Amino acid sequence: MKADAQSGQSELASTLLARAREMIPVLAERAAAAQAQRSIPAETIAEFKRAGFFRVIQPKRYHGYELDPQVFFDLQMTLAQGCMSSGWVYGVVAVHNWQLGLFDVRAQEDVWGKDSSVLIASSYMPRGQVERVDGGFRFRGRWSFSSGVDHADWLFLGGIVPAGNGASAPDYRTFLVPRADISINDNWHTWGLRGTGSKEVVIEDAIVPEYRTHRAIDGFTGTSPGLSVNQAPLYKLPFGQIFVRAVSSASIGALEGALEVFRKYASTRVSTNDMSRTAEDPSAGIAAAEAAVAIDDMKLELHRNFAAMMDTLGRGEPLDINDRIHYRYQSAAVAQRCAEHVDRLFHACGGQGIYTDHPIGRFLTDIHAARLHYANNADKFARNYGGVLLGQANSDFFI
Repeated sequence: MKADAQSGQSELASTLLARAREMIPVLAERAAAAQAQRSIPAETIAEFKRAGFFRVIQPKRYHGYELDPQVFFDLQMTLAQGCMSSGWVYGVVAVHNWQLGLFDVRAQEDVWGKDSSVLIASSYMPRGQVERVDGGFRFRGRWSFSSGVDHADWLFLGGIVPAGNGASAPDYRTFLVPRADISINDNWHTWGLRGTGSKEVVIEDAIVPEYRTHRAIDGFTGTSPGLSVNQAPLYKLPFGQIFVRAVSSASIGALEGALEVFRKYASTRVSTNDMSRTAEDPSAGIAAAEAAVAIDDMKLELHRNFAAMMDTLGRGEPLDINDRIHYRYQSAAVAQRCAEHVDRLFHACGGQGIYTDHPIGRFLTDIHAARLHYANNADKFARNYGGVLLGQANSDFFI
């Protein structure tokens, strides 16, 4: 029976990835529209839903597939080959279907009780002003960078519960609020990841029940209330491991898309200055080869890390904290590595690369925009990892 279940999961994963590959040219064709309207087209989100993409790491209790996280990230990278903004929004929205599985079952029912296809956007910045009230919290604030918010019915927003009422220290939490409680400030005018529609959201005054919050410490220690009903090893992964990959992995797919664009362009391009062929330029060939190898390295690294974590959790054993620190830095370094390689591909395109109708420029600006996400600040996490290697105490608990 176990072998049959594994075979069924593998077949489902293959089907989903085939659907994602079919969408690459569709997303590439829609990329200009996504940039122009500064939001992913509604038809793209509808097609992602019909394809089952958002259900990959959603709990089975709500018609999810509970596939391995490697499948989720493979889907994200594949979609990003056509349009990084589309891959980005898919990743950061779909990962919320995993996190909701960590919430109190009452919160899960609030969101998915009537429609398990409902989507959640987020901004985890701890900008919420929090005040304890009977049964929950009074909540208000402004949050930037809410990717895909145009398509969401609920939001995850960050806030810190002040010390007091028995708590000895401030308590960072994710607050779950319905779309009706927020307003959207359309301030998303950017040069990179324009299609993500990562607008500012505002709450003037809302009441959030206690059960609609998720404590960061529970995500770190594996003590989330949702584990009482969602008991698969998938939901025992640390939040700080799976979310950070949701904001770095689209860069890998985008680099792969940029490489494919460059291959097609360089194979036929002849310089108008000296009639030389780009395909015969040694520096262009090296740039292509090194980008291809880097893509392979980063994918293997991602798969290895999650395979190791899932194997450990499947045996009922705790994850090693040093491994978690190591994996965290590797995730943070992805966008920087991708930026370095896409820069070289862009340069090898010559003057034609600067035209707005050349897709290499979109991949270039999107990858560089991804580097600016807090979770992709490689230096910060390298300093922590290096300090640990040299005997210092770990200072990062988002791992």
